[in-house]
Amino acid sequence: MRSGLCLALLTASLAWAAPHVPRDDREVLERLPLRPSDPLAAELRALRAAATAAPADPAPAVQLARRYFDLAMAQGDPRYVGYADAALRPWYAVAGNNASILIARGLLRQYRHDFDGALEDLEAAAKAEPRDPEPHAWRAAIYMVRADYAAARRECAALADRSSELHATGCTAYVDATTGKARAAYETLSASFARSPEATPGLRLWVLTRLAEIAWRLQDPAAAERHFRDALRLDVADNFLLAAYADFLLEQNRPAEVVTLLKDWTRSDTLLLRLALAERSLKLPAAEQHVRALAERFADSAQRGERLHLQEESRYLLELKGDARAALAAAAENWKAQREPRDAAILLKSALAARDSRAAQPALEWLDANGFESPALRRIAGELKAAGR
Repeated sequence: MRSGLCLALLTASLAWAAPHVPRDDREVLERLPLRPSDPLAAELRALRAAATAAPADPAPAVQLARRYFDLAMAQGDPRYVGYADAALRPWYAVAGNNASILIARGLLRQYRHDFDGALEDLEAAAKAEPRDPEPHAWRAAIYMVRADYAAARRECAALADRSSELHATGCTAYVDATTGKARAAYETLSASFARSPEATPGLRLWVLTRLAEIAWRLQDPAAAERHFRDALRLDVADNFLLAAYADFLLEQNRPAEVVTLLKDWTRSDTLLLRLALAERSLKLPAAEQHVRALAERFADSAQRGERLHLQEESRYLLELKGDARAALAAAAENWKAQREPRDAAILLKSALAARDSRAAQPALEWLDANGFESPALRRIAGELKAAGR
């Protein structure tokens, strides 16, 4: 996972935005914010040159595509996924049982919410390389997004003899924490983390972020804060960590810290949303500029038929535009593809604001069936159920 498998393990939101796929490697879409002397720019030039110089070998193209994908996940910039797809596309027709091509294509498919295609690619990769933990970890991630917890747990079990103890424990703990066993999951994962000083920075970041989220749900904000700050100190760029910590700070009524945290991350739609929310609460002039930018981005995505970040759009409509009905429509559509806790939260909140308890029924059933522990969501659910009587 990122640094190979570690960081991307069970990414809580698999697709932040939809990539435009260039038709030709020579097509210039937009100059990314990289100076020629930037080490990353030099790295990407070298990877592109290697791929061009080896037209009969897929390995350099896969390496380039995976680097682009890692950048998309770290920075929340979907254009990198378009570049990854362009680099890898010549090899799709001959993927066969080449596990590296299959995994790379599977990651790009899940980014575009083609979860069925992604699962097929990852299953084929697992058959081609039975000892590789990566296909199982990514399949677990997709099953978590779909709220298929039994299937996710099976994939986690496959990691037990294919990866490290912390990797396998983290996978299972993530399932447990979503299905009514948050306290036990927190304690088990904490203990495994303490026994794993050799873990890579990517895996450490993933575990610390999960511990922070679980502690937050268990109403221990001091522990959540400690885990978030420990993760940030690793100095590993990660879009999801920043989004999760920003949400925590917003809930703690600390918007000024969100502005400081995210002021340089406006290329990411998910982080721009949280920045705008913080700026609006502080009545900063930049807020309305960022709200307009979000409106333009969502409109552009809709025009392209690529509304893959509906969770964020729903939150924008509800919390920044005050349009509960439109927010509910977006949240309900989003629930068809993604059924994670954040997806449930925006569906419940939008339904409550729109006074439409019936529309919230899928999320209410998810909450009851899986025992997800969140006092905030339980409170909203209670209000919706009372209104529906």
